[in-house]
Amino acid sequence: MPERITVVGGGIAGTEAAWQLARHGIPVRLYEMRPERMPPAHSTPHLGELVCSNSFKGTDVASATGTLKRELDALGSLVIDVARQSAVPAGAALAVDREAFSVTLTERIERHPLIEVVREEATAVPAGRCIIATGPLTSASMEAALSGLIGPERLAFYDAAAPIVDAGTVDHSIVFAASRYEKGGADYLNCPLGRDEYSRLIDELINAKRVHAHDFERKELFQACQPVEEIARSGPDALRYGALKPVGLVDPRTGSRPWAVVQLRPETTSGTAYNLVGFQTNLTFGEQRRVFGTIPGLADAEFLRYGVMHRNTFVRAPALLDATLALIGIPEVRLAGQLTGTEGYLEAAASGLLAALNTVADIKGDPPVVLPSTTALGALIAYATDPATSDYQPMHVNWGLVPPLAPPVRGKRKRYAAYAARASTDLSAWMSTLPMPGNLPERGDVHG
Repeated sequence: MPERITVVGGGIAGTEAAWQLARHGIPVRLYEMRPERMPPAHSTPHLGELVCSNSFKGTDVASATGTLKRELDALGSLVIDVARQSAVPAGAALAVDREAFSVTLTERIERHPLIEVVREEATAVPAGRCIIATGPLTSASMEAALSGLIGPERLAFYDAAAPIVDAGTVDHSIVFAASRYEKGGADYLNCPLGRDEYSRLIDELINAKRVHAHDFERKELFQACQPVEEIARSGPDALRYGALKPVGLVDPRTGSRPWAVVQLRPETTSGTAYNLVGFQTNLTFGEQRRVFGTIPGLADAEFLRYGVMHRNTFVRAPALLDATLALIGIPEVRLAGQLTGTEGYLEAAASGLLAALNTVADIKGDPPVVLPSTTALGALIAYATDPATSDYQPMHVNWGLVPPLAPPVRGKRKRYAAYAARASTDLSAWMSTLPMPGNLPERGDVHG
């Protein structure tokens, strides 16, 4: 039997890595410290528990996230398969019922005969080949162990989770159901704000009490997941041109576009709970109840979960990792997920998948699994592991990471469509060069 590989961390990246190893016939020991030790942002013992959001982002194939989903499908991703099984209506996005997602993912992992799940904290980097995917809430013991390998090259930033409200307590005489530009159905609930209501909300956010008495240094805040109150501080229109943008929406009460809109996205398949899109926050629970209660339609809303702020750890990947996500100089150790700075659920799954496939390649003596930089995943990993990348910060997949088109294509929509088409063509060509029978089994055997 092949050597047993240890995967540390039962989140999105760790479960994907364990599954990919097992489906290639490699025995896996998967360590997850919950429920023995519960990080502050988690509430269940389930593998792959989603904390910051329930969205896997857009499905438009012309978008970078849509293309990444297509690439994960082609590569046989477990996470994207389970996400689709657990989907809730969310317009042009793939959002999931959190509990259904994590429960299903846990069942799939625990049922696999080659995966042993160990419910205890791993306090040291395992001997031999391993994948470390301990995520943004890496324990102090594992941080110390990693620091022993990589020195002081790691960084930390703060991440925030948005609150969730009971759909039955939202005022539907004010809030209206719609998706922007009527794409994908009326999946979101929209709280319309007039100019004065928006200004009042901004003032309340700026002056509300936060959990931490001091301001976070901006360099420690990942721009794409800043607390809503920090965004409000950056300028009076920052939110109106960001998470609260009203474009593509018409208030049926007035027949016109609101000044700003707070969107609520479904958390559950049954539509009983909704999260406040873009409202990750560090406000105290009492202030959340007061401030968010000023949003039209939420005056009497019951909060099923308040937003929380938590620490997020990642390494300086360009200086530490090679293109296969192995530590430079320690090739038997690979990192995956948010620990590498691939920020987001899709990105975490993708890096876990690639770390596993490269471990399989090592064992079989096959060439490294490195996707073309013209693909969404290839571009993301190329950015994260490029020694020339300076001032490294966590990164979502986006078209800004891919090489330019030749000749250039004018117009954003046409350019994005061209990026997506090139990515599809290049992925197919790359996969056709893989050893046969391939390192990447067909999608059909993803259920094990």
